[in-house]
Amino acid sequence: MTLLVGRHVYKIDKKGRVSVPKPFRDSFEGQDFAGLYAYPLFKVAAIEACGEDFMIRLSESLEDLDLFSDEHDDLAAVILENAHRLPFDPEGRVVLPKELLDFANITNEVLFVGRGARLQMWEPAAYEINRKQAFERARSRGATLRLRRPPGDGETSS
Repeated sequence: MTLLVGRHVYKIDKKGRVSVPKPFRDSFEGQDFAGLYAYPLFKVAAIEACGEDFMIRLSESLEDLDLFSDEHDDLAAVILENAHRLPFDPEGRVVLPKELLDFANITNEVLFVGRGARLQMWEPAAYEINRKQAFERARSRGATLRLRRPPGDGETSS
């Protein structure tokens, strides 16, 4: 799967259809389902979407939690129960359900944001506020990232 990166703004038509950016659409090729799965983000008013392969990983990861625990039930409700299967039409568009548009306060335009194996859809002005806050939080924490070693990188100790 290709990495989903960058930001793209697209208009939503009167039927709720929006073109998925071609680089994002291309990353889902070769999966059994020609489309994406979308669900509300529970931390912010935005939509998260992924391909079928990642959705399966999400579902399987939920099975690692204790069955019937509050954590399992809450995350299954938030993600799986609220997920929508959105097939691509021949022009590469999807129909965004009113429920998701209302949740994210999206009306005429949607901002697609790449997040590696996932993407997010935002109301553009709300995203800009969130982006600035994220920069400030990362800066104030002095956030760092330890890079994973490439597979097969057998570093030897001396």
